[in-house]
Amino acid sequence: MERLTVHMSVNGTHFERAVEPRLLLSDFLRHELGLTGTHVGCEHGVCGACTVLFDGEPMRSCLLFAIQANDHAITTVEGLGDETHLHPLQSAFREAHGLQCGFCTPGFLMTLVPFLQENPNPSEDEIRMAISGNLCRCTGYQNIVDAVILAGKQ
Repeated sequence: MERLTVHMSVNGTHFERAVEPRLLLSDFLRHELGLTGTHVGCEHGVCGACTVLFDGEPMRSCLLFAIQANDHAITTVEGLGDETHLHPLQSAFREAHGLQCGFCTPGFLMTLVPFLQENPNPSEDEIRMAISGNLCRCTGYQNIVDAVILAGKQ
């Protein structure tokens, strides 16, 4: 199988790898770079669990080929903060119990970071619209909304 060289910045670090043209960005992040915070739920772009920032915009990494990220900047949930210095939205999720099983949480965070940058004090309706493309099977939406409101106040 032919392999193509891809160059990309992931969480501020430059990577170069030879990949098969059909390798999905989500698989590249998880299996080539070991960034398993990007979860793969439906593999059809419906659930939002695989959302990453692609040049600052939220995108479903299960719908993109790794080669499409060539010369672009990707941010995964690992790029938001670390165990000792959480991103304010991560702190708000923890404080407001905005996660239950946690599977969908990375996708919610990566969807909401740019949303909060553009809308620092969103209404509950605006938050619900922003997360309408992310699914939580634990039905924890109210605590997620509460976490976003809390993050907006910080």
